[in-house]
Amino acid sequence: MGNTFGCIYPDDRKASPRRASRYPPPRPLPSRPATSSSAAFTPSFNARPSFLSSFTSSSSRKERDKRRASSAGSLDLDQHESAVIQEQAIAAALLFRHHQSNNSLPFIRSTSVVHPSPGSKKHRFPRSSSTRQPSPSDPTLRPQQLVNSQQGVKIDGLETNHLVLVHGGGFGAWCWYKTMTLLEESGFKVDAVDLTGSGVSSFDTNSITSLAQYVKPLTDIFDKLEDGKKVLLVGHDFGGACISFVMELYPSKIAKAIFVAAAMLTSGQSTLDMFSQQQTGSNDLMRQAQIFLYANGNNNPPTAVDLNKTSLRDLFFNQSSAKDVALASVSMRPIPFAPVLEKLSLSDMNYGSIRRFYVKTQEDRAIAIPLQEAMIKSNPPEQVFQLKGSDHAPFFSRPQGLHKILIEIAQLPAKQACSSAPELRHLLEYGTF
Repeated sequence: MGNTFGCIYPDDRKASPRRASRYPPPRPLPSRPATSSSAAFTPSFNARPSFLSSFTSSSSRKERDKRRASSAGSLDLDQHESAVIQEQAIAAALLFRHHQSNNSLPFIRSTSVVHPSPGSKKHRFPRSSSTRQPSPSDPTLRPQQLVNSQQGVKIDGLETNHLVLVHGGGFGAWCWYKTMTLLEESGFKVDAVDLTGSGVSSFDTNSITSLAQYVKPLTDIFDKLEDGKKVLLVGHDFGGACISFVMELYPSKIAKAIFVAAAMLTSGQSTLDMFSQQQTGSNDLMRQAQIFLYANGNNNPPTAVDLNKTSLRDLFFNQSSAKDVALASVSMRPIPFAPVLEKLSLSDMNYGSIRRFYVKTQEDRAIAIPLQEAMIKSNPPEQVFQLKGSDHAPFFSRPQGLHKILIEIAQLPAKQACSSAPELRHLLEYGTF
């Protein structure tokens, strides 16, 4: 026998009278004519609501109550914030009226107040309000004017505003990205060159057999330079030997030469000769980082020198950021060995006629301070600058300080004759920038 919901008990017992009479039997539904196709599928129930619909209604009521409580809380917070802002606005207006009555406008200084807003810190942020209103008399500066005014850079009247940047061994034009940005924002024209087999150059480093071949992209720039035009030539690391080579070829096209932690050689000296003077500590780091490549066989001299990527930070970038070290580790390429062995031939008439400046890097482990000072002593430049806290790559570790030095050298007036006597040199120190 079935109960009210049509269930059969397994022991064939009859349903209890109380359970059977709990709900009255449903009344038959009246028949209604269908007015539309959609109405035919819309049943009408006169029976008591089911348990599921009762539970859904109860849940809906709870959710509505929660939303109402949340809305009330948010409304209270918004009202509180509005009250705080209104109080500040009234205070600012009273202060403005006070200054106006005392003829003390416009305000000289700007003060800023930061106050935390009430509520959850996770979803709300501090608001900042300033008591200074912009004045019509405030000057309007463009970004480039702001940079130039801060640094005092005057492009007009310079001997030249064109700089050519030459990278060191294993580096490429990419290493100058910070320096290029700062110089260009200051109104200078900048060329950063990729030497043969470096940077984006597709030439095989192992096939380079001379310094002239290695610096050909640099000499191409000078060949295309208009007559009467001059540049500031900047060399880093092995790039110092490269710019010295070019200084001998194009003395009339170079206003000043700047050696940045670079090989500043004397006539008859090679870069390898210079590095052989390195003290034991730095030399050990260099030997650990070097990997000689023998493209022509092990029985022949090495064709290039690669650098162990795990040693880059200790040798070159001990003061540089992790991002710049990562950039260098994926961008550096082998150094051609033949140009490192080549001895330079430099004359007083050509190379010696160009004003030279040297930038010392205080925390350099690749070309340590004693070696830099030895080069300065044997081949004195006009001025020596020192970057405190800089590793071998000041364009990474101290870009602002390097930029300031380059600007200062660029602003030096032209001279008819330049003496490199030691008594005319002086040391300018630059701290951390």
